[in-house]
Amino acid sequence: MRKSLTLALGALLVSLCASLAQAHHGWSAYDAEQLLTLEVPLKTVNYRNPHADVSIEHAGKAWAVILAPISRLQARGLPEGDLTVGKSVTIVGYPRKDGSAEIRAERIIVDGRTIELR
Repeated sequence: MRKSLTLALGALLVSLCASLAQAHHGWSAYDAEQLLTLEVPLKTVNYRNPHADVSIEHAGKAWAVILAPISRLQARGLPEGDLTVGKSVTIVGYPRKDGSAEIRAERIIVDGRTIELR
């Protein structure tokens, strides 16, 4: 009985870890052949983990822009106060392959500083 319970819990743990890893690193959904460079004001800012995100308006649509984890943003010199609603930034990144309005940012230019996100 104990061995069966241990095996079942182990299988559950492996399954959970695999699904979390897939959910967190699903970058294959983005089109690496289509690099976008957009100079736009920020509409919203969410400085939180697992990845910070901002929203912008481009081509008449609201777009979600996925940034890096907070620890990486801070380590590379982009504290929360540098991203504010209305601030004009340049986003360089890849759109989703499925056509939904979401971009995986590779870099962001804020106040003349280029922050590499990946």
